[in-house]
Amino acid sequence: MSKRTIAVLFGGRSGEHEVSLRSAASIIEALRKQENIHVLPVEITKEGMWLLEKTPVAILPDPAIGGLFLLDGENAGDVLTVDVVFPVLHGTYGEDGTVQGLLELAGIPYVGAGVLGSAVGMDKILMKSVLRQAGLPVGDYLWFSAFQWDRKKDSLVSQTEKELGYPCFVKPANLGSSVGISKAYDRVGFIEAVGEALRYDRRILVEKHLSGREIECSVLGNEEPSASVLGEVIPCNDFYDYKAKYIDDRSELMIPAKLSPQLEEKVKELAVETFLALDCAGLGRVDFFVDDTREQIWVNEINTLPGFTSISMYPKLWEASGVSFDELLAKLVDLAIERFNQKARQETTFQI
Repeated sequence: MSKRTIAVLFGGRSGEHEVSLRSAASIIEALRKQENIHVLPVEITKEGMWLLEKTPVAILPDPAIGGLFLLDGENAGDVLTVDVVFPVLHGTYGEDGTVQGLLELAGIPYVGAGVLGSAVGMDKILMKSVLRQAGLPVGDYLWFSAFQWDRKKDSLVSQTEKELGYPCFVKPANLGSSVGISKAYDRVGFIEAVGEALRYDRRILVEKHLSGREIECSVLGNEEPSASVLGEVIPCNDFYDYKAKYIDDRSELMIPAKLSPQLEEKVKELAVETFLALDCAGLGRVDFFVDDTREQIWVNEINTLPGFTSISMYPKLWEASGVSFDELLAKLVDLAIERFNQKARQETTFQI
């Protein structure tokens, strides 16, 4: 097999910049161990500059170029050919369809969901709307913009208390890793939580608190995706916030999750249905709340570029399902090429 060149994008203009660095470190280390892979690690700074080992580079929206365009140095103007891009980017300007759109214009295969799946999967408001329309079980929620909050704060507070009650969760519409998320127990806490969420987005999602266990399922594939064994998150804090995920290191990950065979099978089915309903590709981790006393399941959200750190659920669940980290990465690269070739067969001109 000829050697493949994979550009790994990481960092980015996002509140999840540091999480991306940790995910990318694991992926780059694993890819470099594979003899048939050449890795180009491209860090995107918090200001948006793309650097390949300190050399400024860019991907231009021209399919004739086909790789990384060197912007500086003695080789400025040269192009490093890229076979696949692995966007290890979490959050805005990376997981939300923006980078995916650039890669579509550049005509370069990439790992993960396309523009539509990435954008809708990233926007928690649109995601829940699509899932509800598809008949999938979603908890009660409401949303509003910063513009609306500034003009009718009192009525939005009253609406929240009437329709959702306390406690409730307040989230930026577009972000992950629990950045900007708060659990509000009363009116004062709710107003503070909205202020925190507005630091990261102009649109706010408010969710009804759902009692249940936090169950996660990894999905892998394109048109016929597979579901992994299930895992359960037992947070060390009041909920699985940023500190519980990445700092305190006291949260427990139970793999496999202890559910009845019937509930386990249903969660897996819903994970695949969620993946397909949002037109995802390659990979995704679907998070659920499961009340096993009432056998009730709610889809919480999907992560179209889930974490790949040493403690991340996505690779851990596949490892427990019999797919090693190296095998998982190889499969994701193959899926990216498969998806690219499928789209390449489509015509882009119309002739009468």
